[in-house]
Amino acid sequence: MVRLFSLTRREVNRFLKIPRQTIGAPLLETFLYISIFGAALGSRVGDLDGVDYVVFVIPGLIMMAFAINAFSNNSSSILQQKFQRAIDDQLSSPASPGQLLIAFTLGGFLRGLLIAIITFIAASLLVDLPVEHAYILFPALFLVGWFFAQLGVFVGVRAEQFDDVSFAQTFILQPLIFLGGVFYSASLLPEPYQTLTHFNPVYYMISLVRYGFLGVADISIWLSLGILTVACAAITLVNYRMFKSGYKLRS
Repeated sequence: MVRLFSLTRREVNRFLKIPRQTIGAPLLETFLYISIFGAALGSRVGDLDGVDYVVFVIPGLIMMAFAINAFSNNSSSILQQKFQRAIDDQLSSPASPGQLLIAFTLGGFLRGLLIAIITFIAASLLVDLPVEHAYILFPALFLVGWFFAQLGVFVGVRAEQFDDVSFAQTFILQPLIFLGGVFYSASLLPEPYQTLTHFNPVYYMISLVRYGFLGVADISIWLSLGILTVACAAITLVNYRMFKSGYKLRS
């Protein structure tokens, strides 16, 4: 436990040393999203699923902040340490592959959680944001954070240059999030786009988080929980095997 705590603390201290980049910038982005899509478009859109539009989009923004920060923290941290060869010292340390993986995962998870909590507090000061089903919301946010933290580890391990991380975030992660229903209900889409949305894994995550906050969802909550749990287990297993074998980590 001491090794795991020390490794996790190092990851947390890394992003706390640059708060303007790791905390300030994401909060500014969230505030702009709320201002533009909520205040500017809310009066024109009206209600979605019986909920004011500005309230409807905030759960998705909280989830998006959690996901992007968990991913970007871990992908950049691992790639940076690979370039500096600092990862060699950790791989040769007494820490097990599982401890290393969990420590890296928790670093991004805690950063994403911190941003999500601050975003929730800030949004609650602007609008009346309910929490209808906490028993769904908390496990859903945990699984979302864990999945994207593990995804950041996966991309960081496989990346060979910083452009690889930027490509994954810009051309894969962000389109999946934006097309998953952050700013709209998938039920409003015409066919075949409504059906295609069901192949987007982020769609199930946003449905879970939105149901936890607002009590509305486009798809079965238990199906979404099952899919997300399986996805988290699968990517964790893949990452563990990479750490155990030293795939693209050892020089």
